[in-house]
Amino acid sequence: MLHLSRLTSLALTIALVIGAPLAFAAQPAPAAAPAPAPAGTAATTKAPLPLEELRTFAEVMDRIKAAYVEPVDDKTLLENAIKGMLSNLDPHSAYLGPEDFAELQESTSGEFGGLGIEVGAEDGFIKVVSPIDDTPASKAGIQAGDFIVKINGAPTRGQSMTEAVDKMRGKIGQKITLTLVRDGGTPFDVVLTRATIQVKSVKAQLLESGYGYIRITQFQVKTGEEVSKALAKLRKDNGKKLNGIILDLRNNPGGVLQAAVEVVDHFITKGLIVYTKGRIANSELRFSATGKDESEAVPMVALINGGSASASEIVAGALQDQKRAVVMGTTSFGKGSVQTVLPLNNDRALKITTALYFTPNGRSIQAQGIVPDIEVRKAKITNEQDGEYFKEADLQGHLGNGNGGADKPTSSSKAKAMPQDDDYQLAQALSLLKGLSITSGR
Repeated sequence: MLHLSRLTSLALTIALVIGAPLAFAAQPAPAAAPAPAPAGTAATTKAPLPLEELRTFAEVMDRIKAAYVEPVDDKTLLENAIKGMLSNLDPHSAYLGPEDFAELQESTSGEFGGLGIEVGAEDGFIKVVSPIDDTPASKAGIQAGDFIVKINGAPTRGQSMTEAVDKMRGKIGQKITLTLVRDGGTPFDVVLTRATIQVKSVKAQLLESGYGYIRITQFQVKTGEEVSKALAKLRKDNGKKLNGIILDLRNNPGGVLQAAVEVVDHFITKGLIVYTKGRIANSELRFSATGKDESEAVPMVALINGGSASASEIVAGALQDQKRAVVMGTTSFGKGSVQTVLPLNNDRALKITTALYFTPNGRSIQAQGIVPDIEVRKAKITNEQDGEYFKEADLQGHLGNGNGGADKPTSSSKAKAMPQDDDYQLAQALSLLKGLSITSGR
């Protein structure tokens, strides 16, 4: 989809630029004064340069330039050397070139220059799944089901989804021409101007009267704010206090640490949320609740699975340790490390692991994951057809109910399809939530 970043790393980003406790920094930070050595550590005396290793490095570089089958320039060799330095540290440390750095910024901010179309592939063509409200696509009248057959005159048939998305994204203010086919009719052109697209990371709805569902797809800078709005909307749609909430963190790869902290803060009134430990003073952080619980302490179930990583695990671990939610599903991914993004010159950056995080009870979930309170594996739901049984209320001349209330004859109407109808884990979570609501007297 257009609003999904191609960057699929499970990076939990504390956007610290040499310790600035803010969200992801889009601009290179000014040089910071060196931090004092933590108490009990050796003085920060610079070690002598490893001259022998540097000589070996220079010799290898010269040999490659002289003997490799094709010419290789210095820039390529040096960039590859930098990538090698980072990639061999751990799976989450990396050197980010301009494109990868820009994608990470888009992923954490949820903003990019584009058209506002969710797309899919069908029979080799790019198909519009849905235009996003209040975007160039929706304003131009693009409809779900339209086929995009050309982008700026170039046919899309045979292109990958990534190629098509790349062509539709671009600089804000630039024009782009899409050739569409609607309902098998004649192709027609639509000229659009790229704008800033704000992707929402939170979706919410009522599953049944009294039971709210919040799904977080990833943790972006504004995710905490979006969860607050989702809770307010669920209360408004329900017309009264909710009976319970399901927080769905399945297949959520993580994101910004501060957003995870803000999300937990919406569900608890007090206590520790998460803390981090690392070698440098700036990596020693503690985050606690501010007392602004917006969930009204209603019963809660958090859904996780093997695709729940990083920031998702911080949220699930905090809710589990604080006894705020029943965690249900399967064991999470197990990424318990924190990455700091350090911008460099020329729109590049280093993403390096600087700390481990711990749940309120002091658990490190690194390479182990969050174990759910109740394990529920993914399964298919097969609905059997109910027989058309006659009820007492269907019989002619039946007696009325002396306690009052309307008769309830056999119903012939079909209920509206809901997410829990074909999602076994969600259906189980809703059943548990109903039980918790009953036993809590709500």
